[in-house]
Amino acid sequence: MTQEIRTSTRDLDELRDRTAAWLRVRVGDDAEVSGMSRPSGNGMSSETLFFTAAWAGRETRCVARLAPAREAVPMFPSYDLRAQFDLMRMAREKAGVPAPRALWYEPDPGPLGTPFLVMECVDGEVPPDVAPYTMGGWLHDASPGDRARLQDACVGIVAALHETAFSPGELTRLGAPGLRAHVETQRAYYAWAHGDLRLPLLERAFDWLVAHWPGATGPDVLNWGDARIGNIVFRDFTPVAVLDWEMAAVGPRELDLSWMIFMHRFFQDITVRMGLPGIPDFMQRDAVCQKYQELTGYEPRDMDFYEMYAALRHGVIMARLWRRRIHFGEQPMPDDPDDLVLHRAIIEELLTR
Repeated sequence: MTQEIRTSTRDLDELRDRTAAWLRVRVGDDAEVSGMSRPSGNGMSSETLFFTAAWAGRETRCVARLAPAREAVPMFPSYDLRAQFDLMRMAREKAGVPAPRALWYEPDPGPLGTPFLVMECVDGEVPPDVAPYTMGGWLHDASPGDRARLQDACVGIVAALHETAFSPGELTRLGAPGLRAHVETQRAYYAWAHGDLRLPLLERAFDWLVAHWPGATGPDVLNWGDARIGNIVFRDFTPVAVLDWEMAAVGPRELDLSWMIFMHRFFQDITVRMGLPGIPDFMQRDAVCQKYQELTGYEPRDMDFYEMYAALRHGVIMARLWRRRIHFGEQPMPDDPDDLVLHRAIIEELLTR
């Protein structure tokens, strides 16, 4: 987990020059781009670029999100950057969620070889994925009180988004609403991501969902989709930017809550298996759900089901990520395809419930 995960095959110098040429068309002939780089600690799907844009006597630090090149073995079959751009604006303006200020959306693949969006860069600290924040660093070393404050603030972001009313027209690009449609979309994603290779563990998990389907679900709301602390920029344990909206969907509130809880369990499990204590008192289900209920009045339900679903969804993603690493020669293909799921032990445990 300490190796850098490859997300791009594009050359940074070429991207800088092409971005500068594009920006001159947008804002004026004096525009310049400098300091282009990629993140190293987070991000698996879209390509992310940091750079400074200068024009008309001012400078703005920017972040660009690009759909990945086909030769980079994309994580997802499509990348609706227009929807992500609009969602960031709606979350910021309607829900008060601190999404970065969206600057430009470029649908034409000509300038950079793919559509992209540009937003303002927000300074702060992000809990890293590589190596996981559970192994050390500012959040690991924080006091229990500061970690609890950060946890409550993260739950508050999800609560604010869920409590905001959006019109059907604002959410039309996110597909059909509801839990059943969400699960069918995940089945289709599994088929796309691993169509030439069966993963029995994940197929058993899909069967488990059918056998344990909730009797009723709560109201459908806008879900952030990738609701986890690694997609938030913090200052003094306070969220200042909420990132990565590509998995947004309309469905039950528990989708976001279970994802946030499970994603910490995923990193905590890796850390414990390496003989380290991690952060065992963080993002626990009871505390997260209790805080959410305090903020919204809604009591989360069927969390065993949604935890399994979160583990399954992440299993499909992780297996795709590992196959990408195999493609680039960074990992060998395991004898057992279920070993492509890094957290197979968690899913196997959940299947016994």
